[in-house]
Amino acid sequence: MKTAWMKAALGVAAVLLSGITAGSTLMLNGAGSTLAYPLYSKWFADYGRSHPGIQVNYASVGSGAGIRQLLARTVDFGASDAPMSDEGLARAGFPILHFPTALGAVVPFYNLPGVQAELRFTPEALAGIYLGKITWWDDPVIARANPGVRLPHQPIVVVHRSDGSGTTYCWTDYLSKVSPEWRQRIGRGTSVNWPVGLGAKGSEGVTGLVRQTPYAIGYVELLYALQNRLGYGSVQNAAGQFIRATLTAVTAAAAAVPVPADFRVSITQPGPRARTAYPISTYTWILVPRHIEDAQRRQAIVDLLRWCLTEGQKEAAALDYAPLPRAVAAAELKQLELLR
Repeated sequence: MKTAWMKAALGVAAVLLSGITAGSTLMLNGAGSTLAYPLYSKWFADYGRSHPGIQVNYASVGSGAGIRQLLARTVDFGASDAPMSDEGLARAGFPILHFPTALGAVVPFYNLPGVQAELRFTPEALAGIYLGKITWWDDPVIARANPGVRLPHQPIVVVHRSDGSGTTYCWTDYLSKVSPEWRQRIGRGTSVNWPVGLGAKGSEGVTGLVRQTPYAIGYVELLYALQNRLGYGSVQNAAGQFIRATLTAVTAAAAAVPVPADFRVSITQPGPRARTAYPISTYTWILVPRHIEDAQRRQAIVDLLRWCLTEGQKEAAALDYAPLPRAVAAAELKQLELLR
């Protein structure tokens, strides 16, 4: 039996393969990142209003599914909060370009009855909780970072994403950097073999499960936490500072890490010089085949990306995303010349 998203993908494929457009409108189709969905939803609607000959359809199916649909060539572009690996690019069978579009963050949030204070988490605490080694809320590792907070002697209920997710990639990328045991046993990825915890699909599922489960902890995108008024904790960075996720702190993380020519870069846990950086920050990317045979479709994608890297950046902060560093956006505009 075909799932709903499979049916949708097949429908998109039929449009792409037949080259049919609706009337005089050219339809571009993308799929992937849930972290970036609120931004892309607004961007693509605005773009369509200012470019009446173009319609952009975007399916928020998760980064992993977005990459799979791109590899199957059932969409014009994928969207991911994790850059593709060297191995993934080699298996693709065709060259793929990465275009960072904005910056976001992933935050730990929790359901702790009777505790009103914003908790502070050390790397040791977050890794220990998700490894299943720290199992009580009043564990000394958590208590030392939260003096004066009366932590309950209750077991920690760990919640994680069950679907392939760039949010999970960012979270596990961070854990891999701060915990050698996590790096060796679990590693980073859009989906991993979790040592402990309950799985839930999407940010909505994680949020719902944490909200209905006393003493639970989970992780979600900063934007999702802000929009849903979730209390979330601050995280100790490499400089030893406890930082609450804000757009300024995310921008500080990006500024501390050089960006390579292919734009595939991790900005989690930047070094100790980045005193004001939030350590679980990430770029989010649009992924596009380098070679697009249909000249009209290729030009439409180039024009869309150029708008996202210029006009779109002005809207990012209002939607709780940090805009790209200017130097990064300028370098990407030059990369557009590689699309052919």
